[in-house]
Amino acid sequence: MSKKQLSLRELDINNIGSWPQNAKIGFCALLSLLIIALAWWLFVSGKRTELETLHSQENDLRTEFETKQGRAANLEPLKQQLVQMEQQLQQMLRQLPSKTEMPDLIVDISQTALATGISNELFQPGPETPKDFYAEKPIALRMVGTYHQFGAFVSGVASLPRVVIMTMHDISLKPRDSEKNPDARIGPNSPLELSGTVKTYRYLDEEETAAQTAEQAAEETAVPPANGGG
Repeated sequence: MSKKQLSLRELDINNIGSWPQNAKIGFCALLSLLIIALAWWLFVSGKRTELETLHSQENDLRTEFETKQGRAANLEPLKQQLVQMEQQLQQMLRQLPSKTEMPDLIVDISQTALATGISNELFQPGPETPKDFYAEKPIALRMVGTYHQFGAFVSGVASLPRVVIMTMHDISLKPRDSEKNPDARIGPNSPLELSGTVKTYRYLDEEETAAQTAEQAAEETAVPPANGGG
């Protein structure tokens, strides 16, 4: 062992050619291992981290692709369903009164109240308010009638040829002359006073819808005036 250690110490690093054959082979093997380790550390180690990053991105892209592929597969049925819903909406809108039918409809509502024995002390239509695809028209009213007469009025309005949608706002229903006689008992034939505002609705035709869309687009693209500095 000591002889081997002595011979290794006696090797001249500056004259490798004079080394024994076994020493040359061992030195070449050690040098090769150092070169391989250095190359791995310089090139392979960094690429390994990059490879792991790319692998993670691949998984994310694959998941995103599968999700979008699933949505694309359901896109056509959803489009068909949307078309059907739009057709149903248009059919329902066509059941509402049109612009030309609205005046007659208001008259029919008033006449229906009179036909049931209700007294119209106030029946005043207000200006229309256009919405997205319909317009609402408020009617300020004050009616006097019995419980059964109001029930007949509602039934009569429901049986009109056109679909009539009425919503009530700030409605008050109280006995007639309740302020003079607050202790009066209410019976089936007791006069009641109904007051407040009801809103009825009609659909907007294509020209009105197009004009409203153009007006909204003009408002969105309008440039606000610059504020003058003082």
